[in-house]
Amino acid sequence: MSIRGTASKQFHSMPISISSRVPSAVTSDPSPLDAIRKQTNKIEDILDSVSGPIKPYLPAIGRFLIVATFIEDAIRILSQWSDQVFYLNSYRHMPYFITIIFLFSNVVAMLVGSFLIITRKYSVYAVGALLGVVISQAIGYGLIFELNFFLRNLSVIGGLLMALSDSFARRRITFAGLPSVDEKDKQMYFQLAGRVLLIFLFLGFIMTGNWSIARVFVSFIGLIACVMVVVGFKAKLSAMLLVVILSLFNILINHYWTYSSSHPNRDFLKYEHFQTLSIVGGLLLVVNTGAGKISIDEKKKIY
Repeated sequence: MSIRGTASKQFHSMPISISSRVPSAVTSDPSPLDAIRKQTNKIEDILDSVSGPIKPYLPAIGRFLIVATFIEDAIRILSQWSDQVFYLNSYRHMPYFITIIFLFSNVVAMLVGSFLIITRKYSVYAVGALLGVVISQAIGYGLIFELNFFLRNLSVIGGLLMALSDSFARRRITFAGLPSVDEKDKQMYFQLAGRVLLIFLFLGFIMTGNWSIARVFVSFIGLIACVMVVVGFKAKLSAMLLVVILSLFNILINHYWTYSSSHPNRDFLKYEHFQTLSIVGGLLLVVNTGAGKISIDEKKKIY
């Protein structure tokens, strides 16, 4: 044990009988993190009791919400096939034959990949296919350098990584010539990458739009929650707070159902609505599993 400042000199000059009582005095003074942890433990206990009935279903709900944007996008392409072909062929100057292959392969990858993630089968291939869709659409539609689109897609990728970490079982995989790889170790790193990427949607929310007192307040609270999710301090509680904020934001801002089918903003708001649902799904997996081994919460258990 190390004691800083003048207390160190006094400690060493004390008789053994007195100094032996110092550790209890030192440990009785909690750190700021311990004080916050003590208060938030009460809130977590309440949330656990309230969410108890639905907790067994959180992983399935989270995985479904993560792929919701891909399912919606596949349905939109099929229902607006001629418009999609016309746009890519006329405005993006993509050859007609390539356009057909591009759209068809995207639809198949999104539907099949989404089904596999929901059912937790071949998750590595499913996530790889959906990552390919994200990248190919960013290039194909010319949105790769659009900041808001870029940040949103980073969060969607974070959700996919959370789904991948959720899919890993406890078995060990052995590759020829290499040491055996524990899937728990892979899950640990995917959880870290996933929860870091998930917060970029909220950063995009902070950087765009008109400012107001309410927006400043929500942005401040949300930013603190984002930092706590990234470092893994009270990650479950912080992720639940972000779920509530993003869900309210989705209902109040991305209310595409209030627009007519011919309104130009309907498709745009619908796209953002389902992308936000995907990030909410990833956060629900954080609520269910916690931040993982690489986190302050986990280190606190050890030390």
